[in-house]
Amino acid sequence: MHHLSVSPAVAAAIAARQPVVALETTLITHGLPQPDGLQVAAELERIVVAHGALPATIGILDGVVRVGMTSAELARLAETPGVAKVNPSTFAAVVAAGGCGSTTVAATVLAADQAGIRVFATGGIGGVHRQAEITGDVSADLLALARHRVAVVTAGAKAVLDLPRTVELLETLGVPVLGYGTDEFPAFYRRTSGLRVDRRCDSIAEITATIRAHFEIGPPTGVVVANPVPLADEMPQDVYEAALAAALAAADEAGVRGRDVTPFLLDRMRAATAGASVTVNRALLISNAVVAAEIAVALAAT
Repeated sequence: MHHLSVSPAVAAAIAARQPVVALETTLITHGLPQPDGLQVAAELERIVVAHGALPATIGILDGVVRVGMTSAELARLAETPGVAKVNPSTFAAVVAAGGCGSTTVAATVLAADQAGIRVFATGGIGGVHRQAEITGDVSADLLALARHRVAVVTAGAKAVLDLPRTVELLETLGVPVLGYGTDEFPAFYRRTSGLRVDRRCDSIAEITATIRAHFEIGPPTGVVVANPVPLADEMPQDVYEAALAAALAAADEAGVRGRDVTPFLLDRMRAATAGASVTVNRALLISNAVVAAEIAVALAAT
C-alpha cells in the first residue's frame, strides 16, 4: 500500500517475526466519549506490552495510513473535529484528500494485513443489521474478514445487530469462529447469545494451533476469536434488554440508516444504562487486548 507508513519499531518487530497486535482508532473518535476513548486506547497499548507483544494502533493522518501511531498522533486524531470513520470503501477518498480518519474493524484488518500483522484486538465486530432483508445493510467488517488473513479477537458482534444472521454469514464466507472458553457466540454486553461457535478452545495454545492451521490450509480468510466479556463485567440481562429495546425504538423513530445506525444505537445504549455500557465496553476491550497479545506471542514462538 503506497500510502502505508509503518513505524520503525513495528516494522522491525514484523521483520523479526516478533509478536505484534493491531489496534483500531474508531474507539477513540466514535466508540467512546472523550476523554475515555484516548485513555482507553493508551491503556490497551500498555496492556499489550505488559503481555509481551508490541501494539500497533492504526489510523490516518494527513492522507497517510499510520501503523503504530505515537501518543501525540493519537491525541491529534482525537482532537480533530469531524474526523472520518473510515472503512475500505472510503479509504482512498480520505487518503487522496490528505485527510484524517479513524479506522473501523474492516479498515484496520485491511491495513494490518498489508503491514503483515496477523492479530488484531477490537471490542465488537460489525455484522448483519436488523431488517437487512429490507435495507441490505451488512457491515464491511464481514467482507474484510473474508478477504484478509488476520485473527480478530472480539467480544462477538455489536449487540444491536442481527446476531443469528451475522453468525450465518460468517459461516457462508468461510470465516471460522473460535470460542475462547465458550460454546456460544458472545453478544458484546452479554456473554451468551444462544448461537453456537464453530469450535470451542479452552487455551491459548489450542486457539493458536487452530489459527495457524487455518492460515496454512484453510481458505484465505481471517479468523474470529470470540472472547466473552468477563463474567464480573457482564451487563445484567434486564438492563441490557430494556436499553436495547429503547435504543432500537429511538433509531426507528428517528429514521437512522446506514453507517449512522451503530454509533446512534451505542450512544442511546450509553444514555439508557447511565453510562454502564461504557464500563462494560472498556472491560471487554481490555480482556480482548490481553487475549490478542497472548495469541500473538504464541504465534511468534513457533
